[in-house]
Amino acid sequence: MFSEKFIEVLKHEGVVSIVSIAENEAHVVNTWNRYLEIADGNKLLIPAAAMIKTEKNVKLNPRVKLTLGSKEVMGYKSMGTGFLLEGTAKFLKEGEHYDMMLKKCPFLTRVLEVTVDSCKQTL
Repeated sequence: MFSEKFIEVLKHEGVVSIVSIAENEAHVVNTWNRYLEIADGNKLLIPAAAMIKTEKNVKLNPRVKLTLGSKEVMGYKSMGTGFLLEGTAKFLKEGEHYDMMLKKCPFLTRVLEVTVDSCKQTL
């Protein structure tokens, strides 16, 4: 599911934007590339400390979009590349993925798990 280029981007610092939408209003929250973990081949695990509005939106509409990138990874034509991901989200408060992420990010209160349907390089 995830290309080598995408995995390389996760190894470099960069901002991740997570977009949720409910009740005809989009909401955007950010995190960092280094916090994302890949699980089960097509899932992204993201530590959540706040993300209160995102969680409310996901309960109404689980579809989300994410963008991320790094200026330190070669893109199509020059240095810098980015990705657009689409998928279905849910928040975890227990379980194997939650426990794994809690060890890595002790500040989290929940884990945002995104089952990715599409991961496209944009730059």
